[in-house]
Amino acid sequence: MGDTQTDLAALEAARHRIRDAYLRPVGDRPSSTARGLHHTALISSDVEQTVRFYQDLLGFPLTELIENRDYPGSSHFFFDIGNGNLLAFFDLPGLDLGPYAEVLGGLHHMAISVDPARWDELVTRLSEAGVEHTVHSGVSVYFQDPDGARIELIADPLGEMYGTKVL
Repeated sequence: MGDTQTDLAALEAARHRIRDAYLRPVGDRPSSTARGLHHTALISSDVEQTVRFYQDLLGFPLTELIENRDYPGSSHFFFDIGNGNLLAFFDLPGLDLGPYAEVLGGLHHMAISVDPARWDELVTRLSEAGVEHTVHSGVSVYFQDPDGARIELIADPLGEMYGTKVL
């Protein structure tokens, strides 16, 4: 137990050191060179299953379905997740990809902001569809998509996390 406490203390000290070295007060931060997230691309094992899940269950409209320019026969398709942001997928037929895995540099989870007035409805939809999910803090629901990617629907406004401004 002592090592765990020491390790936790060292990790907390490292967070403080990094925060002190790099985190600038709001008024001192330069503007970002980015305009926003154009899209995040995940991999789908079944295009139609993915469309049914994201469009029909979660309510994210399919906006385009085209051939993936990088892999002949593969599809590249997009869902509107609000505010000009897209969630994209590739299917990669013939590559015999393994199941979702959490790896360094990989996806831990994707948090998508939803209107608080719709949050309860979406949690109910997940329940009715038999999708296992976990609710945290009354504003976040976590679940896996059909291919195992972890998704969070959060009712906090963009730029906030559990009542704390993070942007």
